[in-house]
Amino acid sequence: MQQTKSFLKETLYIVVISLIIVLPIRAFIAQPYVVSGASMDNTYQDGNYLIIDEISYRFQLPKRGEVIVLKAPASALELQKVPTTKTVYYIKRIIGLPGETVEINGDEVKIYNKENPDGKVLSEPYVNIDKNVPSQFTDIKEKVTLKDNEYFVMGDNRHNSSDSRLWGILPKVNIIGKSFIRLFPFNEIGTNPGDYFNY
Repeated sequence: MQQTKSFLKETLYIVVISLIIVLPIRAFIAQPYVVSGASMDNTYQDGNYLIIDEISYRFQLPKRGEVIVLKAPASALELQKVPTTKTVYYIKRIIGLPGETVEINGDEVKIYNKENPDGKVLSEPYVNIDKNVPSQFTDIKEKVTLKDNEYFVMGDNRHNSSDSRLWGILPKVNIIGKSFIRLFPFNEIGTNPGDYFNY
């Protein structure tokens, strides 16, 4: 009887200590997410299990080419006919940074900034486009200048992604964190999966 009480007490102690350690990590540092949908094919597939780094952007600014999880802004929810009171998370790639102008001409993306005042067409080897499938995105033409704390994000599956081309800029406050580790599928385990900086 005494051994049973001692065992239960130790077990309870371990559970409490584990919660004290795990819960703050889950709340403020890293959280698991499961990819749902095809907007990031072929970089991420439906069902991929990710750990999202929620702390790095408190110390450094997001970079072009990083893959992030974001809270869908109201304009995105309205487009999907989802109540704006609902919280929905998207996974997208950062394309445009604060202060830059992003020009979309069909499948071509051009960035205007201090380094490229005449514009630079982005080289994006990660992009997945099925030219055989008709798409509303093929004829999109727009030019957007980003203010402070505004980002332009896009999915890698360019003809099948609800992103800044449809619902506008992404406020920095909506960024949850960056993709840090892919845990599933097991043959694709790795850190910073999908990040690309060679523009």
